[in-house]
Amino acid sequence: MKSIISTGFVLATLLSGGAWAQETIKIGVIQPLSGSVAYNGSADVAGTKLAIEERNANGGVLGKKVEAIIEDGGCKPADSVNAAEKLIQRDKVVALSGAFCSSATIAVMPVAETNKIPLVTGVSSKSDMTEKGNKWFFRATETDGLLAQSFAKILAEQLKLKKIAYIGVNDDFGRGGVEEFEKRMTALGATTVMKEYFDHGTTDFYTLLTKLRSSGADGVFVAAETQDGSIFVKQKAEFGLNQKVFGVGSWATADFMRLAGPAAEGIYAAVPYAYTMQTPKNQDFVTKYESANKEKPGKYGAAGYNALNIIMDAIQRAGSTDPEKIRDALTKTDYEGPNGKFKFDAKGQAHGFNIVLVQLTNGVPKVVATTSIGE
Repeated sequence: MKSIISTGFVLATLLSGGAWAQETIKIGVIQPLSGSVAYNGSADVAGTKLAIEERNANGGVLGKKVEAIIEDGGCKPADSVNAAEKLIQRDKVVALSGAFCSSATIAVMPVAETNKIPLVTGVSSKSDMTEKGNKWFFRATETDGLLAQSFAKILAEQLKLKKIAYIGVNDDFGRGGVEEFEKRMTALGATTVMKEYFDHGTTDFYTLLTKLRSSGADGVFVAAETQDGSIFVKQKAEFGLNQKVFGVGSWATADFMRLAGPAAEGIYAAVPYAYTMQTPKNQDFVTKYESANKEKPGKYGAAGYNALNIIMDAIQRAGSTDPEKIRDALTKTDYEGPNGKFKFDAKGQAHGFNIVLVQLTNGVPKVVATTSIGE
């Protein structure tokens, strides 16, 4: 699936032969627009669209219109690699944003490196991705390890957890989240009583929930995205299980809370963004995103918005669409988004921005704790 996002002066300018018609700056976007993670990929694209619309309304980049060419990677490594190859070879994009799931982004990283095209992810959180020595890769979000380090102690103390069940989607994101939180919670004295993984698109969690019932767990850590996570918590409620739920993924998004309904109440989520955050840029972002999409933004809308703005800033700073100059300009990033300021360290890991622990209360992600990601 491919779509092209180009905003403002579309037909009139092309016919008139104005400055916009002469050339556009093409940025490739790889997101899951089909499958069980499509809710989340679509939100990332919504943030991407908003960033481009704002930039083009203010003169574009280097006096040119910015165009996002979007491919559906489906969170599948092979499909995401094919998407990246098409965007680079056919569409001649100058940079890539994507590819959402850590396993998909990991597969795209060597493609970006081989073709010398900058790749920025606003979502993929597996901790070791920035340890691979790929100078063309930049991560504008937190890692699983940083979330666990920041909030495991608060969760252990507030929820008084002693016996924990760990449940995650069976991919790099799910396994990475379970691994990092289990390590931190164990160090704080909690015992692991269950560890299970499920496939993307699972609709029947009853066997897993039967194991959870007999595990003796007083808390459940879950690493899941919108569709899978909402089905899990609803079926958990049907089972009458009352263990406290905390986790990472899409828990604080509007889609998740709408799909989960009352089963979302009380869940704790460690996330890089919530619309309830109090930062200088957030209220303006929430207003514009809600106006365009008829719902408040979650972490994925913010991720797409941040990634595209970081790339566009780098192109402007480079004064060129040459990918190598854009890559060099990315190393000098000093961007302020709705969840704080972003700079990259020598490995391409962002720091300076805020992350939050929220509790879902009456359909609102209430901030329980905030910390910033240090260098």
